Amino acid sequence: MALRLRGAESLKLFNGLVLGVESSCDETSVAILDGTKVVVNIVSSQIAMHQEWGGVVPEAAARAHVENIIPCLDLALKTAKVSLDDIAGLAVTNRPGLVGALSVGVTMMKALAAVRDLPLVGGHHLEGHLLSAHFAQTHPEFPHVALIVSGGHTEIVLVSAPGHYAILGETIDDAAGEAFDKCARLLGIPYPGGRGLQELAFSGNPKAFHLPRSLAKDPFNFSFSGLKTAALRLVEREGSTANRADIAASVQAAIVDVLVTKVMAAVAEVAPVWGLALVGGVAANKPLRESLAQACAAKGLGFATPPMEFCTDNAAMIALAGSFRLAQGERDGSSLDVFPNSTLPSSVHQNQS
Repeated sequence: MALRLRGAESLKLFNGLVLGVESSCDETSVAILDGTKVVVNIVSSQIAMHQEWGGVVPEAAARAHVENIIPCLDLALKTAKVSLDDIAGLAVTNRPGLVGALSVGVTMMKALAAVRDLPLVGGHHLEGHLLSAHFAQTHPEFPHVALIVSGGHTEIVLVSAPGHYAILGETIDDAAGEAFDKCARLLGIPYPGGRGLQELAFSGNPKAFHLPRSLAKDPFNFSFSGLKTAALRLVEREGSTANRADIAASVQAAIVDVLVTKVMAAVAEVAPVWGLALVGGVAANKPLRESLAQACAAKGLGFATPPMEFCTDNAAMIALAGSFRLAQGERDGSSLDVFPNSTLPSSVHQNQS
C-alpha cells in the first residue's frame, strides 16, 4: 500500500490556456481550460443518430466526428472570445476508444501542434474522468478512492496522487452503464437507456422484484451479466402485465446497491483516505450520487462528483488531464498514435498484487 503515502501532493497544472479535444466514442467535444476553470466546453452529441441502430456504430461515429470537429473548434474559440494565438497547450484523447473516432481528434490536434508550434500531449480517457472530480465544488484531496462508472468501464481506483493509480476492483464482464442500457432496452427504452430507465424508475418500487447482486464473495470486483439475464427472464415472465416502472426501479436498485457496497468496502480497506470521488457517465445517476454522498457523510469522509455536464464524455476533463501532463514536462509529437485498449497510466492492479 506504499502508493497511499503520496497524500501531500496536489494537482499541478500547466500555465496558460489549454485546448482539449475528446472524440473517443460518440461525442465530439472541444474545451478550453484556464487552470481548473472551464472557459468553454462544447459538446456535439451523436445520440439522435445512433438511436436508429440502438447503439453506437463505429464507422458512423467516425464520419460524424469528421463533420463536427472543426465547427466545434470554431465555436469554442468564438464562445471563449480567444484565438489560437492565445492557446498555450494542446491535449487530445488518444486512448482508449474507437480507433476511427480517436483518429479524427488526434489527426486534427497533431496538425494544430505542428502549424502553431504548440506543445501537445495525448490523454487517457479514464484519467480524464478521474481528474474531472476537480470540477466539483469540493475538490478531492489525495489520497482518495474513485469509482469510475460508465457505459464501457466500472473500476474502483486508489488515487494516491495525480498520475499514481492503483486499480482495486473492476468488472469481469459488463460495465454498469452497459447493464443500465441493456436492461432499458428490455423495457422498450431507446438508446441511451440509462437516463430513461432512471426516469421510469422514479415512479416504481425498488423492492418489487429481487434481482441478483453478483460476486457477493468478491469484495471489490463486479459482474453485471447475471443481472441482465435475470432482468430478461423477469420481463419474459411478467409479459404484457409487467409493471415497467417497478422493473426499472428494481434494476436500478440492484446496480446502485452493488456499486455502493463494494466501493465503500474498498474505501474502508485502504483507509485512511480523504474520501471518495464518483466519476463517469453513470455518475449522473441521481440515486447513485445520493447514496454515495450519504454513505460518505455517515463515515465522516469527503465526497466529490463533477457537475452533470462533466460526467459524460467531454473535452474539459481531457484538457485538465492534459494540463497536468504538460505541467510534468510531457510532450507528444507527430508520432502520437491511437489505442483502442489501454490501462491507466502508471497504474497497478492492487487486488492482484
